[in-house]
Amino acid sequence: MRLGARNAAAASLKRPQPPPESPVHPGSSAGWKATNMLWLKAFHIIFVVTWFAGLFYLPRLFVYHSTAPDEIGSERFKVMERKLFAMMTIGGVLAALFGVSMIVAAPALLSAGWLHAKLGLVLLLVGYHIWCYSIVRAFKENRNRRSERWYRAFNEVPSVLLIAIVLLAVLKPF
Repeated sequence: MRLGARNAAAASLKRPQPPPESPVHPGSSAGWKATNMLWLKAFHIIFVVTWFAGLFYLPRLFVYHSTAPDEIGSERFKVMERKLFAMMTIGGVLAALFGVSMIVAAPALLSAGWLHAKLGLVLLLVGYHIWCYSIVRAFKENRNRRSERWYRAFNEVPSVLLIAIVLLAVLKPF
């Protein structure tokens, strides 16, 4: 293969850059803003995943804790629940921080109906998170009165909210 043909083949594999006058050119202010929005969105998604990992697993710990046969097992669950709640709280706070940062960076988003619905569901999720905290405290103080079956149903709530939130964010139906 000739040197010129090799260079042409290598150049065709490179990702094409938009022309400098394009509003999304990396050097333009619009390109800078779009790039920053992508970073905010990436970190928002990362911390939403972190938050949901806790929201999915903590109620599962409640299921097992509610049937713990001995004091040693119960104490082990108390430690696990406390630590997991702390980690999921960090994830939730950072997810909210990056979500609000996206709205601050692009305030026009507030005119989107789908975002209002999503934020309403996120508020329900925050309420669920707070409810989880009250359950962690009840177990810590040996005041649990709920059954394993109740916790199995309680465990499904974040799944339903996640499905609705993702569909709103991706489809933007209104």
